[in-house]
Amino acid sequence: MSIIAVAPENEVDERVAEFYAGDIREQGYVASHTKVLTTNPEAFAAWKELMRAIGGPMDKRRFELATLAAALGTRSVHCRLAHGRKSLAYIDEDELERIARDYHDAGLSEQEVAIMEFSEKVSRASDTMTDADSQRLRDLGLSDREIVDVALAAAARNYYSRAIQALAIPVDDFPELSDSLKDALLEPL
Repeated sequence: MSIIAVAPENEVDERVAEFYAGDIREQGYVASHTKVLTTNPEAFAAWKELMRAIGGPMDKRRFELATLAAALGTRSVHCRLAHGRKSLAYIDEDELERIARDYHDAGLSEQEVAIMEFSEKVSRASDTMTDADSQRLRDLGLSDREIVDVALAAAARNYYSRAIQALAIPVDDFPELSDSLKDALLEPL
């Protein structure tokens, strides 16, 4: 467990209790990262609102592909598993396993591969990115707004992943994921 002290679930204030209840509704348990990061509930609320502003208007499959690739770039076990789970709402498990193992060889469209490459590069080497990276997405049919949304989704995942890693927050079990899918999500890391 992270050295950050967290209050027992039955002793949190009303605002933090709402975040905990959201996790329980969504996944059946309070995630370790929620427990630690709600130590600053104002920042956690701002994070949630930022993600709604970025992900809300995006195509959900595209958002999850960008997020999975960004989490790959940061080598985030937490975010690969969490967004593997979330991706199952938009991608069937067999396809998701192929994407997780190697998105270049998963039968994705050229546009989807480019979105994932762009997002992974945001996490691995954003300082090397040029207009050519955005131009490729534009050439494959993304509008300028969509390109900005992909960049924001990847950068936001990078931010969150790095905070979780920096605080040594333990990885949850994700019992809802099959062992095969877990292996596929984590193997490339």
